Amino acid sequence: MNLIGQRLMPARAFTLIEVLLAVMICAIVLAAINGVFYGALHLRAKTSEAIDLTAPRELAMVTLRRDLQGVVPLGGVFGSSFRSGSVANNLGQNVNLEIFTATGVINDFAPWGDIQKITYQLVESTDRTRGAGKDLIRGVTTNLLFTGSEQMGQKWMMGGIEKLEVSCFDGFEWRDTWDTTMSETNLPLAVRVRLHLAADGSSRARRQDQPMELLVLLDAQGRTNQVASTTATQ
Repeated sequence: MNLIGQRLMPARAFTLIEVLLAVMICAIVLAAINGVFYGALHLRAKTSEAIDLTAPRELAMVTLRRDLQGVVPLGGVFGSSFRSGSVANNLGQNVNLEIFTATGVINDFAPWGDIQKITYQLVESTDRTRGAGKDLIRGVTTNLLFTGSEQMGQKWMMGGIEKLEVSCFDGFEWRDTWDTTMSETNLPLAVRVRLHLAADGSSRARRQDQPMELLVLLDAQGRTNQVASTTATQ
């Protein structure tokens, strides 16, 4: 009798309110998951953009520091020199910095740095997708003994630069120009490089007030135009 009664009892179903409540809970959970997922994608995009923006700047500053730290003494077989400011190179281009440095490729067959002539200059950007400002170009001349026209390879370092300042310290003051081929006979004691970034929307004031700065001490060696003489004793 009890078994027959249990079989005749109708199965209990969900009410409309319970179904609506379950659907509402699922919608809230899905909305929360969508918000977290969208936030993660937005953060990933911002992080990628920041990396793409700062990576060239970090590489440019590291390369600049390495080139300045490897500046070779004046004179020698290659006739090395040090020039900063708005100077003209052999190609008729105005460069902000021209140095001879031993920062070439080092391998098992040549465990020393090849002496290269390095130039840094600002040029008008041809790629407007990089934003406002000019491009920093690094020129490299490796064959310094070649007697023909100078062959210089150029590499883009970074963009979005408004101004490049190179200052040299002579022991008393900072100077905007330095040219060992004209008047100065020694390397500067220190070199300071400032990269002023171009203004970009709301960050205009912040970028103008905080330039990228690099300070490198040089192993300056004295050189004079006088010929040293010795007196032989008998």
